[in-house]
Amino acid sequence: MKRFPLSFAIFLCSLLVLQAQEFDILIRNGHVIDPKNQRDEVLDIAIKDKKIARVAKDIDASAAKKTIDATGMIVSPGLIDIHGHHFFGTVPHRYLSNSYSALPPDGFTFRAGVTTVADAGGAGWKNFRTFKEQVIDRSRTRVLAFINIVGDGMSGVVPNEQDQSDMDPKMTAMVARQFPEIIGVKIAHFRGHEWAPYHKAAEAGRSAGIPVMVDLGGADPALPLSTLFLEILQPGDILTHMYGRNYSGHGPKEAVLDENGTVRPHWKEAREKGLIFDVGHGGGSFYYDIAVPATQQGFWPNTISTDLHTGSMNGGMKDMLNVVSKMMNLGMSLQEAIAASTWKPAQVIQREELGHLSEGAEADIAVFSLHTGAYGFLDSSGAAATGTQKLEAELTLRAGAIVWDLNGLGSKAWND
Repeated sequence: MKRFPLSFAIFLCSLLVLQAQEFDILIRNGHVIDPKNQRDEVLDIAIKDKKIARVAKDIDASAAKKTIDATGMIVSPGLIDIHGHHFFGTVPHRYLSNSYSALPPDGFTFRAGVTTVADAGGAGWKNFRTFKEQVIDRSRTRVLAFINIVGDGMSGVVPNEQDQSDMDPKMTAMVARQFPEIIGVKIAHFRGHEWAPYHKAAEAGRSAGIPVMVDLGGADPALPLSTLFLEILQPGDILTHMYGRNYSGHGPKEAVLDENGTVRPHWKEAREKGLIFDVGHGGGSFYYDIAVPATQQGFWPNTISTDLHTGSMNGGMKDMLNVVSKMMNLGMSLQEAIAASTWKPAQVIQREELGHLSEGAEADIAVFSLHTGAYGFLDSSGAAATGTQKLEAELTLRAGAIVWDLNGLGSKAWND
């Protein structure tokens, strides 16, 4: 009878064990917050072949090749940031379109628990293919986009974004229908009293069946937003920079608060109508003297986003989790803040396969520590506020693969 070496027998036994392990990764004992499925409890999440295979209590650890202990941590769907600027490049004088001011997504997403971003208007129909080939197709982050109504994209506030002759609803809608990564139309920074550019953006959005995101420019005197909200935009369209002041670098504009510090009635009416109000923090669009009284009057965001670019990341905004933490310290519950960063934005951009932890969904998962103590936060003017809660990303998985591991939670010890 032929005898096999002991090492070979051990190998065979190991192979049998591996074959018996039905999951690739098991995240155990984390506090799962999954707004779509109304989960808010300690559960285990098993991952197989890039997808969520099972969500339940006490899944057998021996059934997984890798086990991650998330005891005491928050486990949520990967965050969705619907307002960032990621059409990075090296072309001078192009602002946020193939330029130095935009940021490559992978360097700034996973470390904040973000797995999906939407570029907010960097590309128009003329240069969207460049954006796709240069950024979308080369990023591990899922990159979607609002296409700019300006054909040349966000390539300069003056004069390009003021050029109404380059605002083509037909071509914008045609390109939007051509590329599934396009999930909305963007109009930004238009200065003046004409409503025609907003009508063109709305026309493109209706034609393509996607929402419109408005980043209001300026006019002197300020435009009355009741016209925009109640006559031009439709339910599901988005106003970003909801906590901006009544003056920006683009000129005077209407803020959510009137001269008495009260939320304007037509802003409330617009929300009841179904318009989406988005944080869009940015470098100059979030101020505590607006956000505090507005939230005290119950005017909370539908979605939380960053407006990430080189001008915001080192200022008051910093990153997605810093913005989420700010909203929590203003009074949003952890559950509400996660909903506004996961399932709600997925619904807004009509990508309901995202933003949840359903079995069969792609395994985009974030694991957070929720720290309590004394923390400071800055708004866009540099004004400070204190808070007692701060989220930190411990682990991020994109399509079932670990792409961010802050403290070795998903890794073996070097001498193991």
